[in-house]
Amino acid sequence: MKNTTKIITTLALIATLCSCTLFKSTQKADEKVVNTVAETIQVQNTAPSTIATNVRYEVDLDTLTGNGYTFELPESMNADIDSLLDSWQARNMLNKLNCDGSGKEQVQITDTMFAKRLAALPTIVRMPYNNMVRACIDRYTKNGRSQVSYLLGISEYYFPIIEEEIDRIGVPHELKYLPIIESALNPKATSRAGAKGLWQFMFGTGKLYGLKANNYIDERFDPAKATTAALLYLKDLYGMFQNWELAIAAYNCGPGNVKKAIIRSGGSTDFWKIFPWLPRETRGYLPGFIAASYIMTYYEDHGICPMEPELPIAIDTIHVNKNLHFNQIVEVCGADIQELRALNPQYIKDIIPGDNETYILRLTNNTTTRFVENEDTVYKHNADKYFPKTDIEKMLKEAKENNGAGNMIRHKIKEGETLGSIAIKYRVSVKQLMKWNDMRNTNIRAGKYLKIYK
Repeated sequence: MKNTTKIITTLALIATLCSCTLFKSTQKADEKVVNTVAETIQVQNTAPSTIATNVRYEVDLDTLTGNGYTFELPESMNADIDSLLDSWQARNMLNKLNCDGSGKEQVQITDTMFAKRLAALPTIVRMPYNNMVRACIDRYTKNGRSQVSYLLGISEYYFPIIEEEIDRIGVPHELKYLPIIESALNPKATSRAGAKGLWQFMFGTGKLYGLKANNYIDERFDPAKATTAALLYLKDLYGMFQNWELAIAAYNCGPGNVKKAIIRSGGSTDFWKIFPWLPRETRGYLPGFIAASYIMTYYEDHGICPMEPELPIAIDTIHVNKNLHFNQIVEVCGADIQELRALNPQYIKDIIPGDNETYILRLTNNTTTRFVENEDTVYKHNADKYFPKTDIEKMLKEAKENNGAGNMIRHKIKEGETLGSIAIKYRVSVKQLMKWNDMRNTNIRAGKYLKIYK
C-alpha cells in the first residue's frame, strides 16, 4: 500500500506546460502540489487535482518527466506538417477553411472542464483526465494546431474505412483515433523502429495477421487491409487482458511487456498503476490516445479550423490478374503517378505482380473509365520494357514470398543490451529475433550484429 501511495503521489508531480515535452521539475523540497491525482487517475468522473502554478520547469523536446518517471510522445505528435500537407491526398482532397478561431486558443479551460468533457465522451475505453493527459492535449491545442486541422480534414477519407471495419469486427468506435497516434493518419508512415503504415505494424505482427511484405508488396501500407488486421489484433489483445486500456498499451509495446508490468506492480490491471513498469514510449501512448479523442471532438472550443474536404473523390477498384506497371497506366490513360501511389501505397515498386494472383487497384473515377476502355492496350504497352523475360521469373518468385525480403536492418549489439531490450526497441518478440538469427539461446555479445526484419 505504501508503494502504491508513493507511485500515485509521484505521478501527481507530473505537470503541464504548452506542449507535451520534457518538463524537469526544479521545485523546492518544501513546496507541495495541491491535492493528489489518486482519484483522477482511477475514476473518470472525479474532478482532477489543481495543477501547481508555482513550479518552474525547463523545456526540452519529446519527453515528460516527473520526479523520476518519464514518458515519450508517440512519433506522430512530431510529424512534419509540411510533409503531410504536400501529400497527394492533402493537395487533391483538402482545402483550408477560412474561419476565424482567433482568441479561442487563449481561452483558459479549467481542469474540471477538461475532465467533464472527457467524461461526456460516449466511449467504452475509459477516458480519465490527469496531468499527463492535459500535457498531451496542450500539445495539440498549442503547438499542434495545424496538424489537428489536417487530421480533421483527412479523417473524412480514412475514418469511413475504419468505422466500417469497427462495426463488422465489433470493437469500440473510439479505436478509430488510434491511427492518429500511430501515424498521424499517414498510410506511408515509417517509424524509427521500422513500423509501417496507418497502423504502424512491425513485420512480424503484420505477417501474423495476414499482411504480406516482400520486395514488391507491403500490405502494411494498405489502409483497408491494415485496418482489418489492426482491429483483429486489438480484439485479440482485449481477449487476453479483458481491459481496453491494457489492450491499447499492448498494441504499442507487445503483450509480453504489459504482462511483465502487471507482475512487477503486484498484480494490478490498471494502466495508471502499472505505468512505472511500462516502456517509456508506452507510458505516453494512452495519454496521447485520450488527447487525440478529446481534440477530434472538441476542436471548435479551441478555435481550431478543420481543413475542408473536397466533394468526395469517387474511387473505384479494378481487379488486376496480369502483371501491371503504374507507368503503363500513366502513359496510356494519362493518370498522375502520384495519384496511383497515393491510392495504392502497398505496391512499393509501382508494380502489381498480377500473374501470381489477383490484386486490387484503386483508381479515381476518371482514370477507371479510361483504363476500362483501353485495358488490353494498357497491359501490352511497353510490356517488354517493364517486364523483361529475363527478370520476370525472379520477380514473380519474390512477389510470392512473405519473409520481409528487402526490409532487413542490422543492429549492432551495444554493451549492456539484452535480447529483450532490443526486442522492445524494435517492437518485435525475442522469439522472432532468435528465429531470424538462428539462435539456440538468448546469449548475445556486444559488437556482434542481429538481423531484424521491419
